[in-house]
Amino acid sequence: MSDQKKILIIEDDPKITAFMQLSLKTQDYTVLAAKCGKEGILAFCNENPDIILLDLGLPDMDGIDIIKEIRNISDIPILVVSAREFDKDKIGALDAGANDYVTKPFSMGELSARIRVMERYLSQGAPSRPQSVLHFDALCIDTDRRIIVQNGKEIHLTPLEYKLLLLLARNAGKVVTHNQILKEVWGYQDSDAARNIRVCLASLRRKIEPDSSHPHYITTEIGVGYRFIEPSK
Repeated sequence: MSDQKKILIIEDDPKITAFMQLSLKTQDYTVLAAKCGKEGILAFCNENPDIILLDLGLPDMDGIDIIKEIRNISDIPILVVSAREFDKDKIGALDAGANDYVTKPFSMGELSARIRVMERYLSQGAPSRPQSVLHFDALCIDTDRRIIVQNGKEIHLTPLEYKLLLLLARNAGKVVTHNQILKEVWGYQDSDAARNIRVCLASLRRKIEPDSSHPHYITTEIGVGYRFIEPSK
């Protein structure tokens, strides 16, 4: 493999670590492992991995604090792999800067698929300015001209719907939490915040989805947020 990716696993359960290491090595990844938070941060600094798989329940520090520390200096993809299944834990990790979240127990098929999404994120690099035309199957978003086209037909959105669509599309393949939406789209939070998101999202789906009752472009991560389809190749 000419461009072999290096994955750092920060996990205190040796059996889970060994399971992931064995599977990932058969997929031609270089795999490093750390059994606690401090060791993981040191490995991140010294080994320059491409992707981090992070458990939240570590013996010496909380995984969310690790995410925050790493995000101060790096945009490296972080995939949380944790037994914490409550929405508040998922939201906390994603709001802190994690790219995605997998709940234990997990299948290696699912984990590998999520890692491939992280690889595509890496392959996009860091352009000096955001891409101006985004393609998602039959949906085209021209951000320079603020034009949305679905199956060759222009769609008219309200300013809030456009801001919400652009936020989701610019984070395609990643979970965008309710808190992130409120911060980026509304700029504030009040007692009607959750309802505002649902109403705006429902209206947006009616306009861009071929069948809004079976969404193709925007899927719901229950209790956490939303995920936009990945771009067309």
